[in-house]
Amino acid sequence: MNNNSRSQNTSLGIVGFGAFGQLAARHLGQHFKVSAYDPSPGLASVAKQLGVPLASLRSVSQADVILIAAPVSSFEQVVSEIAIACKPGALIVDVGSVKVGPAEIMRRLLPKHVDIIATHPLFGPQSAINGIEGLKIAICPIQGKQHVRLAAFLRNALGLTVIMTTPEDHDREAAVVQGLTHLIAKVLLRMGPLPTRMTTKSFDLLSEAISMVQHDAPEVFEAIEKANPYAGVVRRRFFDLATSMSVELESALRTSPHNKTGQ
Repeated sequence: MNNNSRSQNTSLGIVGFGAFGQLAARHLGQHFKVSAYDPSPGLASVAKQLGVPLASLRSVSQADVILIAAPVSSFEQVVSEIAIACKPGALIVDVGSVKVGPAEIMRRLLPKHVDIIATHPLFGPQSAINGIEGLKIAICPIQGKQHVRLAAFLRNALGLTVIMTTPEDHDREAAVVQGLTHLIAKVLLRMGPLPTRMTTKSFDLLSEAISMVQHDAPEVFEAIEKANPYAGVVRRRFFDLATSMSVELESALRTSPHNKTGQ
């Protein structure tokens, strides 16, 4: 990861040019020579608008820095193909919501002559609509030493708050932070339409949180709930506690004097 005076000579290949790949291109285009790969049709116009040439996966995989923004479902296949084409000294970074599984795949499939860093930007297109300065990103060093320069670049050039962690610690915390946020949002959306007129500040904040995740691609929710090895435990505990609270409330209502005959 180079400083700004040299960064335009550093190539960045984005693998997966969906919503997050496009967000990355917007913020990294001034620092790197960017190209992108995505098998989905219909991306030529947005790529042209962002000034990002679309290229083959092999071509993109020969960049100095490779950013993997591919879905969990295709992640292992994508990494296998990158492993064949990447050059010695390249930095390979993923940006998925789950870290244990992808970190293991990258460590197992990628060659020893590249640096590997598993990252999770703790924001998306909705929460970054007003810019990314001050937002958080988790960094999990997997192989090599370039995580030090990457962290410095993210802090100094992009203004991000960097959290150094491990894939395991990341997934334990994300199972609560992301798992519960998306789970509660899904349930409340099914209760909709939610009130918008006579609301409290706390309800407005809850509605804002829902709006930040409700338009996420389905694979994001699936990755958070299914690919995170700790999500199931958190989810079951949440529903168990909700059931317990429901039982307590029903019991309290049955014994309330207001529910007795003649009251």
